[in-house]
Amino acid sequence: MKRSGVDLLVGLFVLLGFAALVFLALRAGNMSSAVGLGPTYEASARFDNIGGLKPRAAVRSAGVVVGRVAAIRFDDQAYQAEVVLALDQRYRFPKDSSAKILTSGLLGEQYIGLEPGADAAMLAPGERITMTQSAVVLESLIGQFLYGKAAEGGGK
Repeated sequence: MKRSGVDLLVGLFVLLGFAALVFLALRAGNMSSAVGLGPTYEASARFDNIGGLKPRAAVRSAGVVVGRVAAIRFDDQAYQAEVVLALDQRYRFPKDSSAKILTSGLLGEQYIGLEPGADAAMLAPGERITMTQSAVVLESLIGQFLYGKAAEGGGK
């Protein structure tokens, strides 16, 4: 009788541990819908370089999550990455808003930062954000720094 009670407690503990691992895996993979976005509308933006941006990445404005990256496509006519944003309908942005790819911390996940403009007209569903800033690639910055130092040292 005592043995089955202990077995039951151990089984519940293992099940709880497994549920915690699944929860952490979903959070780490950005697959959970913790934001709770309601109805959304789509907007798009083109970037020369998206770095490590992934679908379902956050779209933030003033640090608040206002949407998610719905899809990423390559435009073979303009040779740019087209990012489709699913923005929460509660949040409307002016047509002259700008989008840039930012990184959480030094080596953290990448997300899209939206900065509202001053236009009176609002961004309509399906419209494109034209003012964009591509991702800063750390390897490229290091290369530019080293190249600049080498050129500086070689000229003396």
